[in-house]
Amino acid sequence: MAPEKARRRPVQARAQVTYDAILQATAQVLVAEGFDKASTNRIAKVAGVSVGSLYQYFGNKEGVFTALIDQVCDEQIALLQGMAGAMLAAPLPVAARAYVEALLATHERDRAMHEAISQQAAHLGLPGLRRVQAESRRVVRRYLEAHADAILPTNLDLAAFALVGMVQGMVDSAFFCEGAAAWPGLAEEICRVVLRYLLGHDAAPA
Repeated sequence: MAPEKARRRPVQARAQVTYDAILQATAQVLVAEGFDKASTNRIAKVAGVSVGSLYQYFGNKEGVFTALIDQVCDEQIALLQGMAGAMLAAPLPVAARAYVEALLATHERDRAMHEAISQQAAHLGLPGLRRVQAESRRVVRRYLEAHADAILPTNLDLAAFALVGMVQGMVDSAFFCEGAAAWPGLAEEICRVVLRYLLGHDAAPA
């Protein structure tokens, strides 16, 4: 069953403060205690609001967590969209490095949150994560289309799918593997994989 969405979004500034406090508390509870141990009562207590106030915006615990994860996904999409224009005219090694480093930086900044979200993705069936993947593929495909004469793949939809899955998988794995995210040269190695796929040779990242 799909998780319940927020009952209503705040309109007034004061209501927005309450809504944001609930989501911030949800993040704290998710990281500290995990999804299974969390409850709406616990989230409301950490947020400093009544549980009745929480239920004005969310129908159940799943709805609160889904709203939080949608917020994180919206931030990632905004980052991708902000990078897209600057990346479009950049040489392939430069664009690949910028994309990989942005993903690594995002994960490092919210490391515990990303781990907790990944653990709940299958449980909640989150549409937000699918939106991030779709936007990532759109941004990557647009870049590939602009540089189609310089790359080997000809099926750009498939190439965008492969690249997004490949890079995202390596970045996620780095943060689940103890110490891997701090390996020297991690970004360079991921970029080499990307460039070998697109160019067919061992091009050194810029």
